Amino acid sequence: MASKDTVAVFGAGGTMGFAMAGNVARAGFQVRAWNRSREKAEPLTGDGAEVLGSPAEALEGATIVLTMLADGDTVIDTMQTALGGGEPGEDVIWIQSSTIGEEGTDRCIDLAREHGLEFVDAPVLGTKAPAEQGKLVVLASGPERVRDRVAPVFDAIGQRTMWVGGAGAASKLKLVTNAWLVAIMEGAAEAIALADGFGLDPQLLLDAVHGGPLDLPYLQMKAKAIMERNFTPSFTLKLAAKDAALVELSARRHDLDLPLVAAIRKRMEEGIPQHGEEDMSATYLTSAPEAARARSGR
Repeated sequence: MASKDTVAVFGAGGTMGFAMAGNVARAGFQVRAWNRSREKAEPLTGDGAEVLGSPAEALEGATIVLTMLADGDTVIDTMQTALGGGEPGEDVIWIQSSTIGEEGTDRCIDLAREHGLEFVDAPVLGTKAPAEQGKLVVLASGPERVRDRVAPVFDAIGQRTMWVGGAGAASKLKLVTNAWLVAIMEGAAEAIALADGFGLDPQLLLDAVHGGPLDLPYLQMKAKAIMERNFTPSFTLKLAAKDAALVELSARRHDLDLPLVAAIRKRMEEGIPQHGEEDMSATYLTSAPEAARARSGR
């Protein structure tokens, strides 16, 4: 391996962070991993990673920091805690891969500048299985001078990297793709609920669009999960609602009127009390209360 960088991974016990940290370690990097619940990151030691007890410990000696955490406040708090243990060395690069929206990314850019870190805004497209397989799509934005250094990390976690400009541009593109994602998910869930309400086999929907311009692999995958009532999370409903809210926030920031996103965010939030930790496809259960009651045995 050409690169001798040591990579600190914050959020290394989460669904995405765990898979990404493992892939980086298996690619030959020295990985210093931290997670709030340490036990969730401990299995990474089997891939040669070192699991540390605090962000500051994980940052010590690292030349690249990769954050994959739940939201913007958590990213900022974790990095401030890490940096509070002492200034990083020279030429340290911060790869920020969490989905935190425009405001969160702006705060990260300011924090990186304050501490002399090179900042790469690099959210990813994909969920649990692509993360485990190293087949994420990396949406990257940041200074050209660091692209060669971060490329081996991106190659370890993803099948493709898109560079889209200066830091912040990638997070904007992630919001655009998430607007499309939640629209597909909610549309599929409601179409299947309608078929169920009519007494039709939802498979007929998939057969009707099969091979045509309305067909999508994602539709086929999520519809299958709904029909099988298998809501094992690859991406939770709670996180999908959070992402929809970030899109809505940016729409207001740019004086845009996106009523579909607002309605989807509201609908997904309605499902959180009962189904927030299940897959985002569980939004179907909010539209089909009879199915939800049958599933719970009531």
